[in-house]
Amino acid sequence: MTPSRQTIRFALSLSLALFVASSAKAAEALPFTVVLLPDTQLYCESFPDTYVTQTRWIRDQAKKENIKFVIHLGDIVQNPDSEEEWKVADRAHQVLDGVIPYSMLPGNHDMIETDTTLYNKYFPPRRFAKQPWYGGQLDDKNDNNFCLFEAGGLKFMVLSLQFAPGDEQIDWASRIIQGHPTRRVVLATHDYLMPDNRRSETGERLWQRLVRNHPAVFMVVSGHRSVVGLKTSTNDAGGRVHEILTDYQALPNGGNGWLRLLRFVPGENKIHIRAYSPLLDENHKHPAHTYTLDYDMHSEILKKAG
Repeated sequence: MTPSRQTIRFALSLSLALFVASSAKAAEALPFTVVLLPDTQLYCESFPDTYVTQTRWIRDQAKKENIKFVIHLGDIVQNPDSEEEWKVADRAHQVLDGVIPYSMLPGNHDMIETDTTLYNKYFPPRRFAKQPWYGGQLDDKNDNNFCLFEAGGLKFMVLSLQFAPGDEQIDWASRIIQGHPTRRVVLATHDYLMPDNRRSETGERLWQRLVRNHPAVFMVVSGHRSVVGLKTSTNDAGGRVHEILTDYQALPNGGNGWLRLLRFVPGENKIHIRAYSPLLDENHKHPAHTYTLDYDMHSEILKKAG
């Protein structure tokens, strides 16, 4: 029996729908990259072209690397009262504006005691407010902020806290996490891990008051100390938390332009960490700089938060 035209059309429509659904699911599972941009302070002071080299490389590689987000780890400038240094940072990040989502936070070199006037002159909430990925900030300053993005079929939050956050900032961060129960959280702050992979005083406080109580927080990233480090801990829900230190400023030329690339591969439940310098066009192959972490990207986020 010859199939009717209606039957043929239905079969073709069903095949097309299945193909589209399959393609969409495959696209969701594509690997993607998050970039850590560590302490740029000496670039702003003495090597301004290196900072721009970093952000231009990120922009130019956005499609190839499937870069979804860039996280600055603080100490943007060396001298917080130097307008010229802030202008260097501003120029570097204009390369990313409207192209790739990125977050900023003030390190100790970005404030005079607790005054972040120039940080908020060049990186105020209004710089990001029109971007769909910008979630908001504490009060009217961008010292503590959160951003949202989706990749690999997963929903993420990057929660950025100022240098040495106090009770007010920690309590705010807890409320933000609780208010976004479907988001997997990367906590970014300037001071957290020590060179020996112990937490600093600030880091331990954040762990006890915030990180261990929130199952959604699976990673903490920080700078401040001129080394790299890694500590993997278990939170109160039994989940794994990767705590990563990245700071290259002690190397020649203010850090030689090194970046950390976090390559998420949902199909493997792995995060491949790679250190790369667009200034040198080199990968840092030492196992302290380039390694692989386990992260279950298919389990549900536990909703309970302390």
